[in-house]
Amino acid sequence: MEHGADLPATMLLALALAYGVSPLAIDMYLSAFPRMARDLHASATGVQLTLTAFMTGLAVGQLVIGPLSDRWGRRRPLLAGTAVSVLAGLLCAVAPSVGLLVAARFVHGVSGAAGIVIARAVVGDRARGAGAARAYGLLMMTAGVAPVVAPLIGGALVGAVGWRGIFLVLAGLAALTFLGALFLVPETLPHDRRSGGGLATTLRRTGTVLADRPFLGYAFAFAFGFGTLFSYLAASPFVYQNVFGLSIGTYAVILAANAIGFTATSALNRRIVRRFGARLLLRVGLVVMAVCATTLCLLAGTGLLVRDVAVPLVFVTVSSLGLIAANATALAVARAPQAAGSASAILGALQFGLAATVSPLVGLGGENTALPMAVAMAASTVVAGTAVLVLAGSDRDGDELA
Repeated sequence: MEHGADLPATMLLALALAYGVSPLAIDMYLSAFPRMARDLHASATGVQLTLTAFMTGLAVGQLVIGPLSDRWGRRRPLLAGTAVSVLAGLLCAVAPSVGLLVAARFVHGVSGAAGIVIARAVVGDRARGAGAARAYGLLMMTAGVAPVVAPLIGGALVGAVGWRGIFLVLAGLAALTFLGALFLVPETLPHDRRSGGGLATTLRRTGTVLADRPFLGYAFAFAFGFGTLFSYLAASPFVYQNVFGLSIGTYAVILAANAIGFTATSALNRRIVRRFGARLLLRVGLVVMAVCATTLCLLAGTGLLVRDVAVPLVFVTVSSLGLIAANATALAVARAPQAAGSASAILGALQFGLAATVSPLVGLGGENTALPMAVAMAASTVVAGTAVLVLAGSDRDGDELA
């Protein structure tokens, strides 16, 4: 397929499903935590450890599977990973103790990483420039919307099927992902483009990717752009309900509105990236995000932040991620055409490693202030924008990705 061409729609849908299942599995069972603690005779900390184990597995799994897919091709690791993810989901559903559930969730994360890292690598194999940005846009829509809608879906399911039923649903989605990969995703990495040699060669290629300054700039923009979203998701239940006094129903509506905003911006990016180019749209998204998040932080720090100002500021901040995620991914992977799996692995490890770090940090300031959320969001945007400016500012190749 020529650079810049679009991937087949059926293949893109299969990749989007593979990319979106693990983000759903992060948050879909959160509302069941109290019930899980009672059923498993576990502490709240023990149950929360199942989430940490899954996030750690996602980060580690991408670092392992991505480089391996550069050596073995994309199809076999994708099929193996999704098959193991089905089994891990079933093990989670029948786990008799919190210790076994933590172990199963780690395996769940490692295996689920295959869908994320290889979906990005497949796009990198088959498209460049605006075509890649359009394809990544669809993947990012699933990744951005999933953390927002997953708690809503889980809340509806837990009353009907319980927390074990939620893991059965996740196992079913993994099985559907396996079938999609089996029938709709061909091998995209020819033998002559695969990396030979052993572990030393694989590590050397990964080191070459990490040594590329523009790649790191785009990778940090991607990861810390999502860091802004994770900061909001971790703190917003307390901010909107405890600080601003909103009901659970109103908070759910705001969650849905932010998801729609991100989706709409991602869809807009897919339509206009051919005209304006990935690099320009990335810069626009970073500027908008920085202005809104910094304003939010200043108002929270001076005690002037009120609900009617905070809600639209957060909405625009989250929506601007639609201009950042896909374009940063396209620009980063384009810097490593011979190691798309390794490049994808680094992006994913940064993203989910940061998510695992941000979530507990925003809770340190307490449950009755918006300042920790605002500071975390503003800091993430500053790092993202500075990374592009300092590390990728001289990337002339990125200007050609239109």
